[in-house]
Amino acid sequence: MPITLGLVLKTSWSGDETPPVRIAAMLDQLRTARDAGFESVWLAQHFVAGPESHLQTVPLLGRLAPALDGLRIATSIMLLPMLNPVLLAEEMATLDWLTDGRLMLGVGLGYIDREYAAMQTPKSERVGRFSEAIAVMRKLWTGERITHEGRYFPLADVQIGIKPKQPGGPPILIGASADAAIKRAARIGDGWLITFATDRPQVARQLAMYRAERAAAGLPPPREQTIGRDCYVGATMKDAIADASGPLLSKYEAYRNLASTGLREGQVAAQGRAFMQDRFLIGDEAFVRDEMQRYRETLGVDLFRLRMEWDGLGQDKVLRSIERLGRAAQGVH
Repeated sequence: MPITLGLVLKTSWSGDETPPVRIAAMLDQLRTARDAGFESVWLAQHFVAGPESHLQTVPLLGRLAPALDGLRIATSIMLLPMLNPVLLAEEMATLDWLTDGRLMLGVGLGYIDREYAAMQTPKSERVGRFSEAIAVMRKLWTGERITHEGRYFPLADVQIGIKPKQPGGPPILIGASADAAIKRAARIGDGWLITFATDRPQVARQLAMYRAERAAAGLPPPREQTIGRDCYVGATMKDAIADASGPLLSKYEAYRNLASTGLREGQVAAQGRAFMQDRFLIGDEAFVRDEMQRYRETLGVDLFRLRMEWDGLGQDKVLRSIERLGRAAQGVH
């Protein structure tokens, strides 16, 4: 199977940018990615993100749907334990029709305390709520009347208002970085979303664990294996590092959770290129092509889920980087 490219659209921003400007930028990136051969676009979710601005995922999915023109669209990720699975199942079923059956639902536990507090969900219950919510959605997506005797989401003789276009509903892809969560993803998900900053040796170990856990559960391999990376493709190697290093390292320096990187706050910028090695795809077209080929050969990944914009990186540079990546990917087999 050849590799495919997925663009993670930046739905948050700092400063004075307005929502119409951000949406217009995302639509330009979507069209550029489509023309460059990308196959999917992805959106994240956060709550109470202020003072940073953040567009909400579900209405934004509906806004972008008419512009997809054959692209798949996915979430990466929805904060499932904080959500009502009945509402989410109904919304995703509707969106599956709006996207002509090309929707993928990426979900995860979330980790930010203030989000759990604001959504009035005990963080201590997140694993139980997460697993039960997936079971509830899958039952509802059958379109039959169901009764669910659960701890968190009991239902008595109910039927969803609309079945998804995809039989059984959109594939449920689980974002996870801890070993226990990855094993859970292998047992109850349709795929595992490898997180963005986990380095390659750790990914290799965890992928072996994921595949073994899935086989032990009697489940087939997922249809495709995705990996998340931050990516920038410059006209030259020097340009790529000069353009991307500052915005990217600043992003991680301010990141809410560095657990998956193994670093503490204050260490990212100091490590510079050492931090970026085996975590990011940054370089000219030839370098990024060769790196993607190496990922393909050593990890067996099929879909690269790529964040290509950070605060401080101009729209023109983002669009040119997307175009270059499309060309680079054509050389990966």
